[in-house]
Amino acid sequence: MQKLAKREEQIMQVVWQLEEAFIKDIIEGLPEPKPHYNSVATMVKILVEKGFLQAEKLGNTYRYSPLVTLAEYRKQDVATIKRKYFGNSFTKMLTHFAKEENLSDEELDDLVRLIKSQRPANS
Repeated sequence: MQKLAKREEQIMQVVWQLEEAFIKDIIEGLPEPKPHYNSVATMVKILVEKGFLQAEKLGNTYRYSPLVTLAEYRKQDVATIKRKYFGNSFTKMLTHFAKEENLSDEELDDLVRLIKSQRPANS
């Protein structure tokens, strides 16, 4: 799966949230300053070509929906970050974010509980 450029990712975030969208819906969901209709249409066409979106023709227009889920993209993106910046070590990555984000005691406890819940019962 390819990495999305910043504007492509913004467009996908809107489509992921809406589940189905026309170009005008995508533009409404993008941050200010709003890009021109033709610019968004071009980016959406690229996302269709890359396999991130599918287009359904409805009359004279198209409705777009995601072919790649947010969860699938996030998983790939996190794996890339882990490999690229943390030597493919989940522990190093988690340690980095735990220190940098100044997690509260409650957040740390939640994280420990989550990690423990992922272990097999006979560990």
